[in-house]
Amino acid sequence: MDNKIKYGIVAAVVIIIAIVAVSSMLGTSNDDDPRHIVVTIPGQTGEPEAGFNPLNGWGCGHMEFNPLVQSTLLKSDKDGNFVNDLATGYNISSDGLKWTVGIRDDVKFSNNKSLTAKDVAFTFNEAKSSNSQLDMSNLKEAKALDNTTVEFTLNSPKSTFNYDLRYVGIVSKEDYNNETYGQQPIGSGPYVLKQWDKGQQAIFEINDNYYGDKPYFTQITMLFPKEDSAAMQIAKSGQADVVQVPISGLNETVEGYELVEFFSPRAQGITLPYQNATGEKTTGGNDVGNNVTGDVAIRQALNVGINREEIVDSVYKGHALVETSGIDHQKYNNPNAIIKDNNPKAAKKILDDAGWVDADGDGIREKNGTPATFTLLYSSDDQARQAIATVVSEQAKDLGINIELEGTDWDTIYSRMYKDPAVFQQSSDNPYKTTYLQYHSKDNLSEDNYMNPNGYENSKVDAILDAALRETDLNASYKLWGDAANTGSGYGFGPNEDASWLWIADFDYCYFVKKDIDMGTKPTMGQDYMQNICEWKHTSTTE
Repeated sequence: MDNKIKYGIVAAVVIIIAIVAVSSMLGTSNDDDPRHIVVTIPGQTGEPEAGFNPLNGWGCGHMEFNPLVQSTLLKSDKDGNFVNDLATGYNISSDGLKWTVGIRDDVKFSNNKSLTAKDVAFTFNEAKSSNSQLDMSNLKEAKALDNTTVEFTLNSPKSTFNYDLRYVGIVSKEDYNNETYGQQPIGSGPYVLKQWDKGQQAIFEINDNYYGDKPYFTQITMLFPKEDSAAMQIAKSGQADVVQVPISGLNETVEGYELVEFFSPRAQGITLPYQNATGEKTTGGNDVGNNVTGDVAIRQALNVGINREEIVDSVYKGHALVETSGIDHQKYNNPNAIIKDNNPKAAKKILDDAGWVDADGDGIREKNGTPATFTLLYSSDDQARQAIATVVSEQAKDLGINIELEGTDWDTIYSRMYKDPAVFQQSSDNPYKTTYLQYHSKDNLSEDNYMNPNGYENSKVDAILDAALRETDLNASYKLWGDAANTGSGYGFGPNEDASWLWIADFDYCYFVKKDIDMGTKPTMGQDYMQNICEWKHTSTTE
């Protein structure tokens, strides 16, 4: 069969499947109520397997976002600063071990029961004891002192505890059941869950008991497209108001929509296994170490030699910022850890000086009989990560480094991440997640610790990270978080010292938004684009 015909048939089948999937999600009726809105929630933020339960990660697990159904103690203002939500204020003891938080006295759950400090204490204690995505290991106890005061006792000071107060949705102590809550959540947020058609959509209606500004939109329908083609078909059908744009659609225009871009600290990069292969195994018996990336010269050369701007233009279509340290665009960045790249000459000198030379003229450097070759893993269902891997492997050839690509599933990646580089991303502004868990050796080589996937370990960096975490003031900790990236003394997780990662870019979140939708002030976290849902409205109606 002619290849053009064959590929045409495949493309047609993909389109038909996408149309069927979209039709299934949207049904046959058109909802023209101006106070109803339809949005897509694809990717890692997407449909929660365990339901809309914050204690199982909804809104506060791998991804952080407005949980809609629940309220949180703190929320973020338009500049990303923490302000009160359920909380009326908080005090921290001089030793940093006790956080005393005042709670509003005018809040009711959607079932008309009052929310008190007992519900707050229960939520955090339950999060600590449950098998959830939340890391509450440092919480000793949460205790209600009275109906409007809760006291959190920590095992050790934690400068980033504000983030836990910001993202953990509060559940009702009296009505919580871990087995059923995700399907029938009771909360105090602006919306209640009306209907959940698993695999397709969830419908939320306004919570009449909500204590804050009442949202304009009285109903939100979330669609959960599994494929990029389905997301694009939803936009082209015109039956959704806000559609997250897959990377394959960044160059497209859709009639009736505008492309709205949100900055996000969604740093994407490549892990570079830090240790050499010595026969060591993880706690689960998987191999540890890579004799190529275990050499700091390889890691530094890649960081200096690749052209990140080319990747931003070719892969992200310009909707990204170059990222070199993993925290370039965070409040706690370190200018000394931000490097200039696209310098193959400097990269080659690093390799030459370290003894990596191409002795046999095959274009691949060797050192002590070991060729500069390694396998790079990426998720086979992620177009962006595949594209990153492809461009980096092509650029590395000029340096004499041979990168062999392998698309696979996440179970395989997790089992091999301590020995094979892989394309990962982080999506948080919380330094505990982006810096402490990413680079501290505390849980190194643990089978379930994907937060330090390259096995980075430096006791001097650990000491800086520990000091940052023990600070009693978040703002005071920022300099220490940045210091861990570059100390100026030859150690630090950044690209010009230990070079533990090959960070590539911060990928913006892009959405096709109908032109009659006003999304209010842009939030500072692109994946949390509905954090200001109470500001959204239609502009084509006088209501």
